[in-house]
Amino acid sequence: MTRRLFLIQCAVVAAVAAQPARLIPVDEAGFQKLAVSGKGRVALVDFWATWCEPCRAEMPRLVALENRYRDRGLKLITISCDEPEQEAGALEFLKKQRAPPPGYIKRPRDDDLFINAIDAKWSGQLPALFLYDREGRKAHSFFGETDMAALEAALRKLL
Repeated sequence: MTRRLFLIQCAVVAAVAAQPARLIPVDEAGFQKLAVSGKGRVALVDFWATWCEPCRAEMPRLVALENRYRDRGLKLITISCDEPEQEAGALEFLKKQRAPPPGYIKRPRDDDLFINAIDAKWSGQLPALFLYDREGRKAHSFFGETDMAALEAALRKLL
């Protein structure tokens, strides 16, 4: 085995090992901390689920958007709304999509309080996207299948 091939294999093993083995649970308080933790960056929070076909279709476009605007300050935060028994599938889906880690999973004490704390206009419908400005303030909400051109236009205004 050549030295170069060995180094490439080591890098691949390290990258796989760096991926989380689980999604990080997030509740009402955890979400509020997560939303403001990215101050200085624009955060795009995606609530999705493996059973939601529009969510699955939207994910590659969101990952591409994050890749395109990462250097300008965009951070994609993915929060799965799957049930505990679906967590492994959700994590595998995020890995296949090359979504930026870490991934999160919704685990509120009270689902209605969680949803209303994020946006009183949100019914819990998936997919749901929330765009936060560099100060950690919610700037836009998108419910259901999102027009990517409208999302990108709103994003560019914040970058």
